[in-house]
Amino acid sequence: MKIAFFGTPYFAAAQLEHLIKEGFQISVVVTAPDKPAGRGRKINQSAVKEVALKNGLNLLQPTNLKEVDFVDQYQNLEIDVAVVVAFRMLPESIWKAAKLGTFNLHASILPSYRGAAPIQWAIINNESQSGVTTFLIDDQIDTGNILLQAKCDIDKEDTGGSLHDKLLALGKPLIVETIRGLIDGKIKPTNQDESSAVVSYAPKLNKENTHLHLELKALDAELLIRSLNPFPGAYGHIQIDQKLVGAKIWKAKVADLKHDDHLGVICVINRSLFIRFKDSWLEVVEWQLEGKKRMLIRDFLNGNPTIHGAKWQ
Repeated sequence: MKIAFFGTPYFAAAQLEHLIKEGFQISVVVTAPDKPAGRGRKINQSAVKEVALKNGLNLLQPTNLKEVDFVDQYQNLEIDVAVVVAFRMLPESIWKAAKLGTFNLHASILPSYRGAAPIQWAIINNESQSGVTTFLIDDQIDTGNILLQAKCDIDKEDTGGSLHDKLLALGKPLIVETIRGLIDGKIKPTNQDESSAVVSYAPKLNKENTHLHLELKALDAELLIRSLNPFPGAYGHIQIDQKLVGAKIWKAKVADLKHDDHLGVICVINRSLFIRFKDSWLEVVEWQLEGKKRMLIRDFLNGNPTIHGAKWQ
């Protein structure tokens, strides 16, 4: 069987490595073009490209997926099954080319959390469960017929990083089972439930929805912090005297602090640091000031005893 794999980040690269380990013959790997990254603007290869090169696989990096040369080259491969993990939306000329279907692995139990950031939004919304779904790609985003699903619990300590790793592990056997099911003709695709009671969305993370603003309740602030750890981080600013300093909070918990103060005030008590949110206090365990390294609060306070009375905003 001829199998194509589309993907870019580490989440996808791990799935590709597993397929190779399981003995599948990958006819072509399609990933994003190399691009400059970081302060030095060093040319960066995708994690999927690194796996493809390491294993000597046929690799394509089209800038435009509708480009005639790429479409012709891909269609001429006569792919049987195409696997898509964390990649761009495919044009119809590509997703219809695979004989047995082109399917996507999505990091949620569809139709919940359609979109770019399902892992983060599941934690932000304090869900108790998540999972992965394989579904046939169509001309919309994450709406195609469902093939297989697997679920896992979201623990109270889970971060975006730890949930990412759980779903990555769930995805490996599910992709294998999906490919074999399509080849054997044993999977019956089912329509997604389009009722408003079950459909939800996970929009792309941006400057607005990653801002740790003071109108949040303390629990919602804690959930946002957990969801954005280790990337991109829940951010805000600290007003210290006349200076405004950017900061990210990496770890925090709701605190039962019997202390009345104004919204946003930073309070240091017994070598612990608290910020007043809408309904309660948040104890900050680890943060990172602009231009500095991540630090535990107990270490930060050793060199910054005057932070008491500053304001978060």
